[in-house]
Amino acid sequence: MASKSKSRLAALPRSEICAYWVLSFGSHLYSFYELHRFSKEHEAGLEREFQLQKGFLGGFKKDPNDFEWSFWSNWAKKSLLCTLFGHAVVSKLSSILVPKLKVAVVSGYGLLVACGTLGIKGVAVIMVHLGLSLGVAQLCRPSMSWCCALLLLSTLHIPPVQELKRSWYETEEEYYLLLFSVAVCGLRFISFSLEHCWHPLEAGGLVQIYWLTAYSFYHPLFYNGPIVTFKDFVEQMQRPAEKNGDKMTLLPLLAKAGRIVVWWLTAEYMIHFMYMHSIQTNETYLEILPPWALGGLALALVQFFYVKYLVLFGLPSLLATLDNLVPPKLPRCVSIMYSFTGMWRHFDEGLYLWLIRYVYVPLGGSHHGPLWKVMSTGLAFGFVCLWHGGHDYLQYWALMNWAGVLVENGLRALLTSPFILPSIERGLSPPMRRRCTAFLFAVSTAMLILSNLVFLGGIHVGRIFWKRVIIQGWPTMVPSMLAFLYCFAQIGLEWKNNCNTLSL
Repeated sequence: MASKSKSRLAALPRSEICAYWVLSFGSHLYSFYELHRFSKEHEAGLEREFQLQKGFLGGFKKDPNDFEWSFWSNWAKKSLLCTLFGHAVVSKLSSILVPKLKVAVVSGYGLLVACGTLGIKGVAVIMVHLGLSLGVAQLCRPSMSWCCALLLLSTLHIPPVQELKRSWYETEEEYYLLLFSVAVCGLRFISFSLEHCWHPLEAGGLVQIYWLTAYSFYHPLFYNGPIVTFKDFVEQMQRPAEKNGDKMTLLPLLAKAGRIVVWWLTAEYMIHFMYMHSIQTNETYLEILPPWALGGLALALVQFFYVKYLVLFGLPSLLATLDNLVPPKLPRCVSIMYSFTGMWRHFDEGLYLWLIRYVYVPLGGSHHGPLWKVMSTGLAFGFVCLWHGGHDYLQYWALMNWAGVLVENGLRALLTSPFILPSIERGLSPPMRRRCTAFLFAVSTAMLILSNLVFLGGIHVGRIFWKRVIIQGWPTMVPSMLAFLYCFAQIGLEWKNNCNTLSL
């Protein structure tokens, strides 16, 4: 309790916090409004160039140019919602009729659905990867398991292999579904292999195949995650339901399902109200966006990414909860993310815990000095870059995040060192220390948003934002931008303070 109390920052006057809320919320709304105005003014040109679709909101077109959202929305309409509902029905019936065989029944259902969507050849690819990973894991050598995993993941980016897989399907979307499934299963195979290397399973080969197949083809998490480790999956699926907590009753279930619907409606409203994905694709529009609309574009892109993953992770997590699994927490709102470290910890918690367990800690982490920590962090970001495809913009994004985390950790160590901290405590009151902290985080947030823009839009988007805001916008745009980001950081710090208070 004492350590938690020390981690809390000083409280600020309620009027000051209210002012931060008003400025933060108001800047979001006004910048979104300016982006909406720009979208409507250039709607005809955007429609000709990017083929805006007819929307279901009266008087609004729909921007279909976020590939991930359009892809999963189409699959949801085509079959995914039906198969997820089928999983819930099969899981419930099996828990009532044959509770001891529930894992087998659910696994069989997931395998059948995978055969129906990916085809026999697509499932055969996953089974080949599964068999190779299982075989190499029997050597109980983590280095061999890693080599096998990296070789298997590299096959996703070999052009002849890609063309062969494309020839199996009638549409490009079917090929991408296989690509996503194999990539996510790759993380599961690494998890199984390393867990087996560290703590060899006493069960025989058939039991290992059974659990690895159940883990790999668990339908709610199969295509896109979120990521659950093999150790957690097996332990939680074997645990009696009453030991995993109270079963979810109807009202909480409906409440969570209702939130997912609200998130989906919010995402749809955003792409009807603002054509941010089409605008970011055209450098001419990026160059002529008014300053407030430019800021609105940056906020809209990262906010849409957040809301999108609330939906993409929310429904699978809900179904996993019904099966007594404990999925990772859903992404935290990006508007209260004020650091690179916080973004990695709280946006995709499943991937973060996976990286910590299988990359960062085995490489030494923070237990072998600063150099090992730097190397471990860099290799973790390098793996994420490779897993996402290793493209040039991903390399820039990974380097920016690595540098951001290192700078934040370095400044934290410097400012809390016994040589500097006493001087800060003597010269600044606790509220002033919090305000200075928020200003530093405002700078970090600016770089964090820039890195996210590179990830979401590519190098050209990041380059134009850097030129317009930092180079051409000095000294007018930069101070105002930092002022609003300072407000965002204060809201994030206040939220963290409240969470620490509740946990005491």
